[in-house]
Amino acid sequence: MPTYGYKCKACEHSFEVLQRISDDPIQVCPKCKGKVVRMLYPVGIVFKGSGFHINDYRKPEKHDGGNGHKDEKPKPEPAKTEAEV
Repeated sequence: MPTYGYKCKACEHSFEVLQRISDDPIQVCPKCKGKVVRMLYPVGIVFKGSGFHINDYRKPEKHDGGNGHKDEKPKPEPAKTEAEV
């Protein structure tokens, strides 16, 4: 069961209640009987491990030979025919 946070508009008393999702939200402050609103909390996402993006979705890197240029293989020259020789 999730925990919901509430805050009173009148006295600003905040409290948490363990409720089912199907339960109606609380509308009355237990302290002053004022109107309460449900508070929203940010969802924290933590990616653990070696990193799914780096391992699964990254394009393969082309290595440079340390000279600042990408390794490119020279294009082979087309074979010459007897007429060109």
